[in-house]
Amino acid sequence: MNWSFLSKWEPQMLSVLRIASAFLFMAHGTQKLFGFPAGPQRPNRPPLVSTMGFGGLLEFVGGLLLLFGLFTRPVAFVLSGLMAVAYFGWHASGGFWPILNRGELAALYSFVFLYFVFAGGGPWSVDYFLRGRKS
Repeated sequence: MNWSFLSKWEPQMLSVLRIASAFLFMAHGTQKLFGFPAGPQRPNRPPLVSTMGFGGLLEFVGGLLLLFGLFTRPVAFVLSGLMAVAYFGWHASGGFWPILNRGELAALYSFVFLYFVFAGGGPWSVDYFLRGRKS
């Protein structure tokens, strides 16, 4: 079967990936900052002036910027680095395999955000809209 007909939707699917990733990523920040959604894994909110609090701030604000596609490339660069630090700083000490050290999500986010550094936010982004207005 020839799947090339799907290629015309590639730019829009980049935007869908950005929006879905940002929305899911923001939940980590809202959980740390606001205690929402609450769960057994995060009963207390960390102080804002702490590593976890700062990480939550980056997750929430960076996720929000990515959700709308504003400053996509630099924000994605920072968030990719944040997730690399999360993986190597916390998870990797639990062993080599990400599935065993519970770091697969941090690793995946790091690479998805790294992709956005190179690909941008796609056509459904504020960056795309602003770039089009300048032309």
